[in-house]
Amino acid sequence: MEPMRDCPLFGGAFSAIVPTGAIDVSDLRPVPDNQEVFCHPVTDQSLIVELLELQAHVQGEAAARYHFEDVGGVQGARAVHVESVQPLSLENLALRGCCQEAWVLSGKQQIAKENQQVAKDVTLHQALLRLPQYQTDLLLTFNQPPPDNRSSLGPENLSPPPWSLGDFEQLVTSLTLHDPNIFGSQ
Repeated sequence: MEPMRDCPLFGGAFSAIVPTGAIDVSDLRPVPDNQEVFCHPVTDQSLIVELLELQAHVQGEAAARYHFEDVGGVQGARAVHVESVQPLSLENLALRGCCQEAWVLSGKQQIAKENQQVAKDVTLHQALLRLPQYQTDLLLTFNQPPPDNRSSLGPENLSPPPWSLGDFEQLVTSLTLHDPNIFGSQ
C-alpha cells in the first residue's frame, strides 16, 4: 500500500489524506474553484472533492442518488446504474462535529472521454457528507475507469499500484475543516 500524505485543500480551509504520488490536476489544467481534483500518475483513476450547494429538497439515500445522477448528467453519461447506497457512520469521520448525515454510493456510469466516441463503463464511488449549517453538500468521488493497456508500460516495480477503496476511505474519513469562513457568512 502506498504511503499517504496530509494535503491542504481549498487554500488550507480543509485538509485530507491523499495517496502519495497523487497529481494535483490544477497544476495541469483549470479546475473549478469548488473542486479539488487528483489523478493517479499511471492509471486513469481520479479523486475529486467538491463543495456543492446543499440540496435540501432531497434527504437520506435519495440525496446520494441525486448527486450521482447529477454528476452523470454533467459528464454526459449515456447510462447510470446505482449498485449500492449505504449510510456512513459519522463516528468514523473527522468532520463528525459538523456533518449531519453521510452516505456512500457505488455505481457505474457509461462515459466517453473527450474527443472519443466509445463510451466505457466507469465505476464511481461517492461519499456525500451533508453540512446543512453551512448550506453545503460535500461530495467526494473516486473514479475507477476500466484498466487501460497503457498502465502496464514500464517495469512493474516502478509503477505505483492503482488506488483502492481503502485509499478513498482514508480520504473521506480524514477530511478535516480548518476554516469555516470558506462557506462565507452563515
